[in-house]
Amino acid sequence: MQIHVLIAKFKMKKNYGKEAVKLHKKLKGKIEVIFKQDVKNKNDLSLVYTPGVAQVCKEIAKDKRKARNFTLKNNTIAIVSDGSAVLGLGNIGPEAALPVMEGKAMLFKKFGGINAVPLCIKTQNKDEIIEFVKNISPTFGGINLEDISAPRCFEIEKSLQDLGIPVFHDDQHGTAIVVLAALINSLKLANKNMEDIKIVVNGAGAAGIAIVNMLSCVGHNGSKCKSVKDIIVCDSKGIISKERKDLKNNLFKLNLFNITNKNNVSGKLSDAIKNADVFIGVSKGNVFERGINKTMRNNSIIFAMANPDPEIMPEEAYKNGAFIVGTGRSDYLNQINNLLVFPGIFKGAFDSNSKKITNEMKLSAAYAIADSVKNLNKKNILPSPLDVKVHRNVALAVKKASKRGNKNGK
Repeated sequence: MQIHVLIAKFKMKKNYGKEAVKLHKKLKGKIEVIFKQDVKNKNDLSLVYTPGVAQVCKEIAKDKRKARNFTLKNNTIAIVSDGSAVLGLGNIGPEAALPVMEGKAMLFKKFGGINAVPLCIKTQNKDEIIEFVKNISPTFGGINLEDISAPRCFEIEKSLQDLGIPVFHDDQHGTAIVVLAALINSLKLANKNMEDIKIVVNGAGAAGIAIVNMLSCVGHNGSKCKSVKDIIVCDSKGIISKERKDLKNNLFKLNLFNITNKNNVSGKLSDAIKNADVFIGVSKGNVFERGINKTMRNNSIIFAMANPDPEIMPEEAYKNGAFIVGTGRSDYLNQINNLLVFPGIFKGAFDSNSKKITNEMKLSAAYAIADSVKNLNKKNILPSPLDVKVHRNVALAVKKASKRGNKNGK
């Protein structure tokens, strides 16, 4: 009986790739521009265009901040990508990245009420990308950097923080925020404290470094729990330690020495994972040697987020004693999905007229997500990203955090 049920489920499972190709070919683009004011007569035309629009232009020319009051800048972001690190597909270029950015624009509108324009650009030069974003900033109220490879993504985002509008690299901070939310709830179930655990992060790219930075500052800015004190980071060559001579030209990995690997452990992932409480994978599929998570501590937590194949499949992780397992996939329980973050964090930034997205705003978003879970249990550590209420909770928490920051002069 069980075999027949499994076969039936297998037959019913969709080929999402094939179906997506059909849908995209039919739609020829998933988003479009619509107008808010119809043009039915000359009076309408005179108001939305010439001659009436000239007065609006004069108002903005006298005070450019009024562009937020009179134009789409009030509630529109640009999704900027060079196509260099798209999903799990790698450097596939701007044209191939466009379907992903269109999809993201849909999600911004659906769950945050925010207009988003995909801009996939034909350059992977760091300075040219920075200059491009600066040049388009008059039109947009915020910039979402997307699928730009490390280490350029760090430098690009950092260089744009004084642009006067929020600039947010979702692959870094969106991932870090949702991981923190998942960890907060998982630790509640495992009866462990943030400051007492050992975490291994596999992957030292954009997401991995952002996760480490966030977990190291959780206790700051008045948050509810203390920071993680024991983190080890691994890349494709093993543990990042002071013994590694190949890191001397990688400033971003060198900076990890200040906040990770307090005992200067060397070796492979299998060495790092011993006696760890938590594994966070943002690397590539199937990197776990068979059975190595058996060496983790009791009530171990595994977030294997490589796509499409996790670092370890949930079935294998549970078989070897894992307490909680999350992945980046929608076909498994406990999906750790950035969609829980980006609509609400931009909505909150817009509603508070914030010029930046601060660490306090990010931490507030993580706690809002964690607190939005109903019926918290080992198979339900995060809310559904399809629940509109969650995005409202995130936006409200971010708005409040921004106002606190403004009041404190941050």
